[in-house]
Amino acid sequence: MNDNSSATLLEPQVLSPARTGLGWGLLGVAAFSLTVPLTRVAVGGGGLSPLFVGSGRAVIAALLAAVALAVTRQRPPRGAQWARLAVVAGGVVAGFPLLTSFALTTASAGHSAVVIALLPAATAVIAVLRTRERPPARFWLMAAAGALAAIGFASLRGGGSGGLHWSDLLLIVAVLAAGVGYAEGGLLSRELGAWQTISWALVLSAPLMVALTAYSAAQHPPAGTPGAWAAFAYLGVISMFLGFFAWYRGLAIGPMAQVSQIQLVQPVMTISWAALLLHEDVTWSTVLGGLTVIASAALAVRTRLNRAPGTA
Repeated sequence: MNDNSSATLLEPQVLSPARTGLGWGLLGVAAFSLTVPLTRVAVGGGGLSPLFVGSGRAVIAALLAAVALAVTRQRPPRGAQWARLAVVAGGVVAGFPLLTSFALTTASAGHSAVVIALLPAATAVIAVLRTRERPPARFWLMAAAGALAAIGFASLRGGGSGGLHWSDLLLIVAVLAAGVGYAEGGLLSRELGAWQTISWALVLSAPLMVALTAYSAAQHPPAGTPGAWAAFAYLGVISMFLGFFAWYRGLAIGPMAQVSQIQLVQPVMTISWAALLLHEDVTWSTVLGGLTVIASAALAVRTRLNRAPGTA
């Protein structure tokens, strides 16, 4: 009896695939949640230009990606896959990092997190258009509600002055760019593999990113504070590379429908980091705006995921 009890106690506990996938997904989201606050650190008085931060972080990630692809001897993409990788690179390697870097020179991290909270719904909408799905009308209603909530929140910045600031427009375009990159990358990862997709996108964009980094360094020689350089290193190594490994690994293990919804907690984590690291005030308008956008995005994503197969 004792022997059996000992054997039972010593038996290793094996986590279910679902729990493992959720764990990897949460790790990826946690890594991404620091991106906006640390970009603010790098460009908001840290001494580094937004062009240098936005492009230089991609150069660091591209070097790491090239090593990973070479060491594991990955088969290069073929034919039209290169064009699709260019779409991914344009969205998540160039578009989102550059646009948010410029926006965060004036916008606070907490404010930006609310606007960027629209990303899950934007990704779902673009995926629907890309795959020609026909979700129910409530999907479009929730997606539209989230977009209106994000735009409405952004336009009320500064005590209800009205109108969108240029940084808000950059953030909205950044969300659209990332949505396109995420949607196309999700489809392409089924063919190339999850981490391989972001790695090839980084390598493909490397020549342009190196040129932009060199141009920025020549125009404004980088002379950042130690904190700015530490933030820049995190953006290059974690936000642009290792974070995608964890995120895409979680999606690959799945269930993808459940793991993908973890992204909805990212703006909450980002706002919390902004308060802790940057000592930004979390106003009631930020809380209410964030909750409204997150709720709309969650309902839109859930409506699409719960649509019965084969329904119009």
